[in-house]
Amino acid sequence: MHPNPVFHTETAQRNLEFARERAFGMLAVNGADGPLMAHVPFLVDADGTQLDLHLVRSNPIARALKAPLQAKIAVSGPDGYISPDWYEVTDQVPTWNYIAVHITGTLEMLPHAQMREMLDRQSAHFEDQLLPKPPWKTDKMTPEVLEKMMRQIVPCRMRIEAVDGTWKLNQNKPDDVRLRAADYVDAYGMGMETRLLAALMRGA
Repeated sequence: MHPNPVFHTETAQRNLEFARERAFGMLAVNGADGPLMAHVPFLVDADGTQLDLHLVRSNPIARALKAPLQAKIAVSGPDGYISPDWYEVTDQVPTWNYIAVHITGTLEMLPHAQMREMLDRQSAHFEDQLLPKPPWKTDKMTPEVLEKMMRQIVPCRMRIEAVDGTWKLNQNKPDDVRLRAADYVDAYGMGMETRLLAALMRGA
């Protein structure tokens, strides 16, 4: 997390909402030989006290979960390079604007009997975003094939203990300077991510 408090003005609830919307991040735990990391989709529950995810059984984190572990999930948002020229004021330096939310908690493995229910919830969450496409459901699969595939993954749950976020969007600049930079991000950027970054800068 960036140390400047001006980039930490969002509430824990807003940070959690951002993570819930993104629903994908980098999971990290301390392993015996150093940090272990995995990129995972996840679901944050309605009251923001826990999140559910699954791992491939052969993942080193899954192998390390013989007992609950302290863990962190880093969720990244839109980001982009900011040229000093875009401020149109003197004596500026390059920087990088971004949003990042860190969720810290205790990660544990759940009984494998809960894997099907979790898989159904996860797929329903993401399939709902594709409506009016008819949702994919696990019952479309041959039961034997589904069971074989589910044996390769394990359900996990993180009990959320802390949420922090960095929203680095040039809030440390005067409004007119920040808005000029946002216009340049919009003009020079490529695709949806930089357009979203520019919009967030304008609203900072």
